Amino acid sequence: MPGPLQISGSVSVPEAELQWRFSRSSGPGGQGVNTTDSRVELSFDLAATEALGPPLKSRALERLGPRLVNGVITIAASEFRSQLRNREAAGMRLAQLLREAIAPPPKKRRPTKPSRGAVERRIAAKRHRSDLKRLRRGDH
Repeated sequence: MPGPLQISGSVSVPEAELQWRFSRSSGPGGQGVNTTDSRVELSFDLAATEALGPPLKSRALERLGPRLVNGVITIAASEFRSQLRNREAAGMRLAQLLREAIAPPPKKRRPTKPSRGAVERRIAAKRHRSDLKRLRRGDH
């Protein structure tokens, strides 16, 4: 999967800024697991990237702070037996992570209060329930 990693419609990470490492996957898998480097690690230096503008970069650095090690984010993929499929999975996960990190903050909630009709309906329902229970008691 050569070429830039597409994050959103206008944002993509050039291939030169992505670092790939390959190693052997752990766990069961027969003889093939001992010879194939199917585990993939994808590293991206978020602090030094030119792909994101200053506001997007600062937002991503702030949101991904706990996951970064010296400004670098690393994604590991080893769920597939094929290196190619693990590369695709790591790329998709990094793209999704960056997409969520650079998304604009949600709109602030405007506080509202219930309408007068809603308050009156609630009070009427409480009064009705209270009357029912009082009638059941027998001390009306």
